[in-house]
Amino acid sequence: MRKEFFVEFWHQSDALRAHAFFKDRRAKVMRSRIEPIKKVARMLERHLAGLLSYFECPIANAIAEGFNSRIQAIKAAARGFRSFANYRTRILFFCGKL
Repeated sequence: MRKEFFVEFWHQSDALRAHAFFKDRRAKVMRSRIEPIKKVARMLERHLAGLLSYFECPIANAIAEGFNSRIQAIKAAARGFRSFANYRTRILFFCGKL
């Protein structure tokens, strides 16, 4: 059993197939003896309604998370800014393609 066991969930054609896929994979995981993977399966089951909503409206916040990651890297590299204006300028320079 690998950590990628549920990754095909996102490749299902609709919410109904995704739900059936999840139920099948969860059943296999629960028969295993690997407790950390069982823990992840239980957590995913608690959030299943939200996960299935992706198939209704396939919008993700990956772009926003990418920008946030770059902004945090800018902040860490500077080790602090003297003013917010300097911080903002750097963000616009690196993320705004100036």
